[in-house]
Amino acid sequence: MKLRSCLATALLALLSTPAAAATPDAAKTLDYIHRAWPTLTRRMDDCSAFGKGPGDRQLAVYLPQRLPMPADLPRMAKACHVEVRRLPRVIRQIGDVDAAKLPVQGLLYLPHPYVVPGGFFNEMYGWDSYFIELGLIADHREALARDMVDNALFEAAHYGGVLNANRSYYLSRSQPPFLGAMMRALLDDPAGFHDDAARRAWLAQAYPLAVRNHDVWMRPGHRAGDTGLARYFDYGHGPVLEARDATYYQGVIRWLLAHRAQDPGYLVKAPQHPDDAEAARLETASCNVAASQVCADAWVDGYRLTADYYLGDRAMRESGFDVNFHFGPYAGLTHHYAPVGLNSLLYRYERDLHDFAVELGRTADAARWARIAAARKAAMDKYLWQPAQGMYMDYDFVAGKPSDDPYLTAFYPLWAGAASTAQAQALRGKLALFERRGGLAMSTRATGAQWDAPYGWAPTNWLAIAGLDAYGFHDDAHRLAGKFMATVDRSYASDGTIREKYNMARGDADVRITAGYTQNVVGFGWTNGVYLKLHQLLGGGSGKPVSQPAATR
Repeated sequence: MKLRSCLATALLALLSTPAAAATPDAAKTLDYIHRAWPTLTRRMDDCSAFGKGPGDRQLAVYLPQRLPMPADLPRMAKACHVEVRRLPRVIRQIGDVDAAKLPVQGLLYLPHPYVVPGGFFNEMYGWDSYFIELGLIADHREALARDMVDNALFEAAHYGGVLNANRSYYLSRSQPPFLGAMMRALLDDPAGFHDDAARRAWLAQAYPLAVRNHDVWMRPGHRAGDTGLARYFDYGHGPVLEARDATYYQGVIRWLLAHRAQDPGYLVKAPQHPDDAEAARLETASCNVAASQVCADAWVDGYRLTADYYLGDRAMRESGFDVNFHFGPYAGLTHHYAPVGLNSLLYRYERDLHDFAVELGRTADAARWARIAAARKAAMDKYLWQPAQGMYMDYDFVAGKPSDDPYLTAFYPLWAGAASTAQAQALRGKLALFERRGGLAMSTRATGAQWDAPYGWAPTNWLAIAGLDAYGFHDDAHRLAGKFMATVDRSYASDGTIREKYNMARGDADVRITAGYTQNVVGFGWTNGVYLKLHQLLGGGSGKPVSQPAATR
């Protein structure tokens, strides 16, 4: 009996040892990540920044209307065969410039180097950048991390807010709001600034831009009815400009025709070749067939998509969850919802702005942000917290009812610090809905879309894990961290790559999407960043020496 007890104790100790600190697979994954940052870094004097993939070059780089011409930009443009253009007006807020009216689409200028996700995601993305920044800080690349934050602040100053990404066709929408968290991560890093004076000077310049970016989410278009909460919303109309053809929208129509009982009302009967009168009607009922070839071609068997569907499709892309079926088929109802995730992020943003104002001695500002955050939390408790289920659920403010489809964003309030102790305890009891061999799946329902079960993603796993850890559920956080890291390790051991998304049921990168985007992109910025943070959480540090040659910083 004594021997059995000793063996059991030894086994328990082995199982509780941080997986990241010891396995050879983790060492190989870490080495890949350490070497990947330069490969994923872009700058305006690098011709590879301008295209979407090998052999692709966009023809223009756009400067803000009144920005002085950067000294080296004309030389770079000539070398890269790219035309330097100016945006047609000063942008005060997102949507001020209709990108559809630009003579050509192109890259939006950023002053500092930045890390891209990978593959055809060859620009600086809004919410990806937060998780990439966390990885850069963990990897002792503070200068590049600060460049990322300063670029986001530049977007707030010159493009109306942090954009979906720095391409002209994204001038109508943002992405999940992480700017406050990006600033906080940089400010909390002991190596982020030379001294306290430099830190305070930077914050004094950054704070008003962070406020300006928060204003994006307070505009009427982003209000979720009279709930006091926010929604995702894009200020454009019709098919998105980044769609190079109508294939995606035709696929949506075909799916709806094959599943008529599940159509929320996205379909409208219309001719393939409308006359002038019918085209004028479709401009309001669907989209402008005369102005957009993608709109004109988005027709199947006598049907087109409604204008409201296109608004939802655009909102889905701002949410970052493209594509899911949680917010209706193909997420076409995204703009009908006050989402748990978005409002949790805004609550955290508002608390961060409060803290920044306190640090800067802006007493009145601090009091205002405290009131705004408290009001948002009260609205979240009223509309999003569902006591009977013990979960936060997204709220359809158009229909006046909560979603009945559990989603992993239910754990965002833990990361944001918006949940009470009792709410956090109840949420912990719901982990089994999402936990699988490889980590946390997005939902409980397999739909064929990449942001639903059985698929899982680095950012949502990190936010849930960090939230659980913050509320004292350390065993759960460590278990889930080990699972997700093991998934990345297995995938890397299989083919030598790190991917955009993973199959949580299998614990590998076998992802077979049937609704929306089918590719599992290699890179991958936010997976790299989250892996390093999980490694730290399990006691492994960054996996590399703090001191490194200056050339690699």
